[in-house]
Amino acid sequence: MNNYTWVYIQNHPKETKRLLGINYEQLQQLIDYLKFLEDNENKAQEAKKIRINKSGGGRDDKISKEEQIILTLIYLRHHLNFQLLALMFKISESTAHNIFHKWQKCMESALPCSLLEQVKKSEENLEEMEQILTHYELIVDSEEQEIERSLDYEQQKKHYSGKKKKHTFKNQIICLPRGEDIVDVVAGEQGRKADITIWRENANKFDEKQKFSGDKAYVGEPQIRTPKKKPKNGELTQEEKEQNKEISSERIFVEHLIRIIKVFKVMGERFRLKKEEYESVFLRVCGLVRLRMKTLIIKYQKKKEVGEVIDVLLTHIFSSKLSFS
Repeated sequence: MNNYTWVYIQNHPKETKRLLGINYEQLQQLIDYLKFLEDNENKAQEAKKIRINKSGGGRDDKISKEEQIILTLIYLRHHLNFQLLALMFKISESTAHNIFHKWQKCMESALPCSLLEQVKKSEENLEEMEQILTHYELIVDSEEQEIERSLDYEQQKKHYSGKKKKHTFKNQIICLPRGEDIVDVVAGEQGRKADITIWRENANKFDEKQKFSGDKAYVGEPQIRTPKKKPKNGELTQEEKEQNKEISSERIFVEHLIRIIKVFKVMGERFRLKKEEYESVFLRVCGLVRLRMKTLIIKYQKKKEVGEVIDVLLTHIFSSKLSFS
């Protein structure tokens, strides 16, 4: 029996982006890709088993795979609790919880969070991309998200942010000019850690020649162009004000990108899952944002005779977006 939510999406495809954060075409691509990955994983596990009885036994799923994936996306998009999701899909609360964690984990390979993550399996491609990126000034910024306060005092101190006056996780985003794609993500750092400290701990991912622009939190870093601070008991010159305005107009795009990440309310509201799961969830949302922005592209290879899918490839747009002559 089809679930009402899946039927509604099929009958009203234009509402998909508002409901799930990605459009109907992207949803179909993601569903097909996740089912393809799960099928391959099941075949690999089956090949390792020594069976007496034939495969195919056990209970059937209470809801279809499409509905399971939609449940996962609804949690990420609207941050509902599992009790409400269970009522919506007419399943138990524990089943809703298990479904979310199953497909959220499956999305790890399906939705790379950044360009560096996507090409890191190939050392040659990684080096090539790093060289291409040096022709552009990337934008770096950090943001914080409130989390549940730990009962342990030492953990409280680690995650207390003096800036936000709350207990937080801190994330660093590096993006292309005009926010055209996410280049790198650092997720789940302690809230008390300074932005510049997170940057210094991860700067070795990039070529020494790579240039960046950032806000005043990064003042003093030779690779990062930052606004000029107003001197104590002094004023900025008109030229310095104009330069600051120019930097702000260029780096505002990373703020727009962070806003899109927070469209998925699991990243915009106080995080309720276990702290150990934070990094994984944040990275998967970044992957969904790349899919939403059409910078992460899912391609299918099929047999012409029967139309059977034989492989699914993930590609990206950096080679065209960053082309130079």
